[in-house]
Amino acid sequence: MASSLWLVGVVVVAALIFDYINGFHDTANAIATTVLTGALSIPRAILLAAGLNFLGALLSKSVATTIGKGIVDPHAVTTSAVLAGLLGAIGWNLYTWWKGLPSSSSHALIGGIIGAVVAQNGFSVFHLSGLKLVGLALLLSPLLGFVVGTLFMTSLLWAFRRAQPGRLNRYFKVFQVVSASSMALSHGSNDAQKTMGIITMALASGGLLPDFHVPMWVVLACGAAMALGTAAGGWRIIKTVGRKVMTLQPIHGFAAETSGAAVIFLASGLGAPVSTTHVISSSIMGVGSCQSLKGVRWNVVKQIVGAWLLTLPASALVAGLLSLLFSLISD
Repeated sequence: MASSLWLVGVVVVAALIFDYINGFHDTANAIATTVLTGALSIPRAILLAAGLNFLGALLSKSVATTIGKGIVDPHAVTTSAVLAGLLGAIGWNLYTWWKGLPSSSSHALIGGIIGAVVAQNGFSVFHLSGLKLVGLALLLSPLLGFVVGTLFMTSLLWAFRRAQPGRLNRYFKVFQVVSASSMALSHGSNDAQKTMGIITMALASGGLLPDFHVPMWVVLACGAAMALGTAAGGWRIIKTVGRKVMTLQPIHGFAAETSGAAVIFLASGLGAPVSTTHVISSSIMGVGSCQSLKGVRWNVVKQIVGAWLLTLPASALVAGLLSLLFSLISD
């Protein structure tokens, strides 16, 4: 029992490290457009995002439940498999952060868990309905972000078609503070819950929870870890998401952030884990393309999409190998 408790403790620490890395990796989700349009300075934007990420983590536990028991029965997997999944996700996140690519922490985490569990247990312990929900959410949310971004930006351009550009930008710099706040809150409501689900899965797997429920200390710890990670910043990815994809004006930033936040809040309400990175990036693409397809730097988009497609299988492979290694060591 002592060794089991020790391993659960290691998983909790690793999960909080992942949450911290997720925070600085995904800081760009909430504040990239706001910083690069000049609506907020970097320190103020990061402080705002950190605080609202923490508050967002307290909103619900629906996504945590989907991750923790909707994909796989937590009592049917080993704690070492959960640890292997986390380590695979952490490794991929650090690599893409170093490269400045806005890859998906959600894809990395889900890919890591799937790869680790398959390596030890095969496919029999998975819940097909949960996998379908996760797969559809991850696939459709970027498309929805693109469509909503396009439609919302089109409506704004029509509504303010007679406004002077200079005055319009001044107004939307103020509005962007609100939209960035919504984006940061939605990010916490979805991404922090994924780590809550993983920790609770480990607690159940280790026999410390008779049934699946997310303890309040897990909620607070995950919210705090993400907030601290957000405060650490993520300038590499901020530049990729905001500056390299397209040239942004405040109205573009407002449209992209509002569209992205709306999609993420919808997903969180449904208990569906989505990639907040994918959603905001696709919203920016939608905002840019509604004016002119030339307004989006598609060569950068190709690099981002390539990282998206590679994330889940890469993290699954790393986690699967680690899971097999842990099994050999324990035997």
